[in-house]
Amino acid sequence: MSKLAEGFRCGYVAIVGRPNVGKSTLLNYILEQKISITAHKPQTTRHRILGVKTTQQAQVIYIDTPGMHMQGKRAMNRYLNRAASASIDDVNVVVFVVEGDRWNGDDQMVLERLEKVDVPVILAVNKTDKIKQKSELLPVIESLSGKRKFAAVVPVSARNSDNLDRLQSEIIQLLPESDVMVFPEDQVTDRSMRFLAAELIREKLIRALGEELPYALTVEIEVFKEEKKRIHICARVWVERSGQKAIVIGKGGEVLKRVGSDARKDMNKLFDSRVHLELWVKVKEGWSDDERALRSLGYDDQ
Repeated sequence: MSKLAEGFRCGYVAIVGRPNVGKSTLLNYILEQKISITAHKPQTTRHRILGVKTTQQAQVIYIDTPGMHMQGKRAMNRYLNRAASASIDDVNVVVFVVEGDRWNGDDQMVLERLEKVDVPVILAVNKTDKIKQKSELLPVIESLSGKRKFAAVVPVSARNSDNLDRLQSEIIQLLPESDVMVFPEDQVTDRSMRFLAAELIREKLIRALGEELPYALTVEIEVFKEEKKRIHICARVWVERSGQKAIVIGKGGEVLKRVGSDARKDMNKLFDSRVHLELWVKVKEGWSDDERALRSLGYDDQ
């Protein structure tokens, strides 16, 4: 892109909401590339993840955030809420994502937090595909629209890519005009390959274990070595108790082997390189309720 178009816009957009409303899925579909892991388990997203969408008209810098929630008093819960809340500051637009057929106390908490921001807030009513009778959608939108003054209210289905063009159009027109881009036009995220590798492993663990998954589980990359057309990765999966270690490994190592195979396939595609992946499971008691341990494992809300 040798010259920016007249009226080119550039700015930051925070995507916020309670856990499991589809924020990460929304970002991935907007970017047309997977940079945020997704799963049905609440609080899958644990870090602020930046995704960049550059077109002829604009460069939109999205910030995917952990779900804000009231429950949970552990250090991990406090970290997640801090990381999400801090992402609202110093942005140009906020996209508040809710489910079309469900509103609860966590949604209300996010709404109250947004009363303190002085930038436009767009309400994205997600998962509208779950509302079978479209005649029921209008009353839902009217009810949600009355909760505060929104810059726009846009019903979407992130998973089906429904109405995402309109959402992006509403976002872009709220961004300031700019004669420069913040990021190179071909950059999609500010996160490193090491970070993305760790997240992909954690996603596969979540999906493989389902309800058995220990909440106190994280992934640390110990070795990330790029060679000719090959990447060698050694990753350590941290849990809090020996019983959790047995769950993650599975009978005869079955679970860990499946996780490694699935993660490796995604890494091959994402990194456009052949990946050799080794996984180990270790116990670090109480790490998820220890602020120092969290920082040492990369949970830093800066």
